[in-house]
Amino acid sequence: MAQGMKRLAMPVAAFFGVVLVGVIATSWFLNRDALREAVEAQIRAVTGLDLVVKGKIDISVFPASYVSFHDVGLKGAAATDPALHVDVLTANLRLLPLMLRRFEIADVMMLRPTIRVVRDGNGESNWTPFVDTIAKAMTPGAANQVSFSEIRIQDGVLKYEDTLSHASETLNDIDLSLAWPSISRSFAATGQFDWRGERIDGSVSANDFVALLSGERSGLKARLASAPLKLAFDGTVANRTSVLMEGTVTVDSLSLRNALRWTGQQPPAGGGFGRFALKARANVVGGSVALTNVNVELDGNVAEGVMTFANNGRQTVQATLAAGNLDFTPYISTVRLLASGARDWNRQLFDLNALSATDLDMRLSAAKVTVGPTKLGRTAFGANLRNGALALSVGEAQMYGGIARGSFGVARSDTMADVRAQFQLTDVDLQAAAGELFGVTKLSGRGNLNVSLVASGASPFGLASSLDGTATLTGHDGSISGFNVEQLLKRLERRPLSGGGNFRQGTTPYDNLTVSVKFADGVATAEDIRVESPTSRLTLTGTASVPAREYDMKGVASLVSASSGNAGFELPFVIQGPWDDPLIFPDPESLIRRSPATAPLLDAVKDKKTRDAVKSVIERFTGGGLRPPAPEPAPAAVEAAKPN
Repeated sequence: MAQGMKRLAMPVAAFFGVVLVGVIATSWFLNRDALREAVEAQIRAVTGLDLVVKGKIDISVFPASYVSFHDVGLKGAAATDPALHVDVLTANLRLLPLMLRRFEIADVMMLRPTIRVVRDGNGESNWTPFVDTIAKAMTPGAANQVSFSEIRIQDGVLKYEDTLSHASETLNDIDLSLAWPSISRSFAATGQFDWRGERIDGSVSANDFVALLSGERSGLKARLASAPLKLAFDGTVANRTSVLMEGTVTVDSLSLRNALRWTGQQPPAGGGFGRFALKARANVVGGSVALTNVNVELDGNVAEGVMTFANNGRQTVQATLAAGNLDFTPYISTVRLLASGARDWNRQLFDLNALSATDLDMRLSAAKVTVGPTKLGRTAFGANLRNGALALSVGEAQMYGGIARGSFGVARSDTMADVRAQFQLTDVDLQAAAGELFGVTKLSGRGNLNVSLVASGASPFGLASSLDGTATLTGHDGSISGFNVEQLLKRLERRPLSGGGNFRQGTTPYDNLTVSVKFADGVATAEDIRVESPTSRLTLTGTASVPAREYDMKGVASLVSASSGNAGFELPFVIQGPWDDPLIFPDPESLIRRSPATAPLLDAVKDKKTRDAVKSVIERFTGGGLRPPAPEPAPAAVEAAKPN
């Protein structure tokens, strides 16, 4: 067996020896000028590009067979800034044809090529004549025979300029492998490149490369994957008079906010815009993209519908979407109307840059909507953003157990925000509505609320200080917590000076509640405030400061006779202090005059100073008008109280 192997090895070794001698002999007698001309002709035949070699030419036959051209450009290109420049273009040769004195290229490698694409206002580019030449060279029946099908690009650079929009982009460190059509009509490119500091893996394949170059319809598949964004397209493309694309597009990003920044877009201010995914049927015509059968997900919110994107000098987005559950909390999480841990309005300036970035027209419906602590049922609303003005409209929403309708608008004026709000709440839970909208937690019942407000400011405090408009509230079958009017009046009717007691306990039920308020420069003035029940009535006048969030109001409480329905015992009272915890106390002079013991004493004192002193002493016994000492304000609160 061993001897048989030895006898077989001898002729094999002899064969390789003959081949080696033949290769060496070929390298001695090779016509290098003919080799160079053949290689140039094949590259021109395959790519359609006529090259100009300005540098030296290296030719090797053994151990590697190749021809390397240095400092290569395109014939006919501008000499000052050529469309293509290659430091080293290497054509690797097939060995066996070379031994038979036939020069056939196996593949081509371009080292450090620089590709420059300049697009003019007519949609043409400096590559248009070269693309036409490539398309003619690839046309079936062309005279030249294709001999190789792979072109590799290493460490390349692509520079793109649009003279009309003055846009420019640069792709660096391009490493691509191009599967050039040889037997079939297909074309494919796979590799990597750097764009805006991110490494991108990409692949593109066309099933009819000649049609693609000629602007005719061709199947196209494209994949781009990077850390900020992944994009895929599978469909057809044509470019007769403008780009036409139709197919399925998918987009995926771990952070839409980061992806927008990476692509040069200004993301909206605030929170959210994290995990994003989109799949749709796309129809692209020029700079417009129409998406149908859309399935989009953003921050866990999933919706379906149609969308349209356009970029005709200004970005425009239109959408009609339907969703099951929507949570808008992430997008308002950074919007704080009140200062953290304080009762004062927030004085931090608004960021209004996002209002000028994009035009938006969206209609959205959802079965359930969450906005912070607010829960809405079935909701239909629209959003329109145009030329820096945002308008939100709610056609109908199930809110606070009732129905809400209204509109909200924000317009940017330099650093100021001009705000308009109009909304109507019908048959809602007043405790939930008043608590979430106005921070008033002492009201319950059901009712209707109509609000029309305008304001202008650079911060929430600025808006509160300039508030103008009206608000009306009608309620029924509820109560006001903090005091019991009927119990208090009956006790004071029997004993007007029965001691201060605690007037801030219990609840006052009502059958009907009417509130009509007018706002002017941040001050709400009561035009008509009435609280009515079968046993008592309340009327209020005065003001409430929106910037300071404090009451300064007076009222009259009266007992109602069950038999006649007329008012009996009446008691003036005062409401002062913060919205969330006001002081409520009866008018001390009224109590003094109702007491048989103190009324003659107060009338007998003619001197005003002495009269006030007597009144003060009586107040100490009755507790009327007493207020706890105000705590020493913290330095931060003193600073916050300064005018904006």
